[in-house]
Amino acid sequence: MNIMKIISLAILALFGASAVLAAEGKGEAAKPYDEDTYGPEAPIIWEKPVQGAVFSHKIHTMDAGLSCDSCHDSLFEQERGAAEKKPDFTMAKMYQGGYCGACHDGQTAFAAKTRCTVCHIGVRGVKRLQQAGSGGKTTASH
Repeated sequence: MNIMKIISLAILALFGASAVLAAEGKGEAAKPYDEDTYGPEAPIIWEKPVQGAVFSHKIHTMDAGLSCDSCHDSLFEQERGAAEKKPDFTMAKMYQGGYCGACHDGQTAFAAKTRCTVCHIGVRGVKRLQQAGSGGKTTASH
């Protein structure tokens, strides 16, 4: 990952955080979520490489300021379930910089191998997520 990309991502993250804080300070309504712009609103629940890992497009696009083409189609194909079908879709590959590990390397974003519970909520966590606010509106897999 080159230094310009890292700097750009950091600036985008700071800009997004500043915009949220400014909106909160003025009492403005939160910006509505637009799936056409930010991707599916329902969390993606991965079954592989480990069952019970959750991904949120909102956190990565609307909140962090990344565009869809930051990950699609270079790291992940748009087709649901495509990554999980690949034999190299493993935690080891992520630790080597593949898939989520391209950014979750400890420099660009938190390291995938140090903050496991941010994504890995387990089977019980998935059940709670499905029962809570989503009303069952989750994507079974990507």
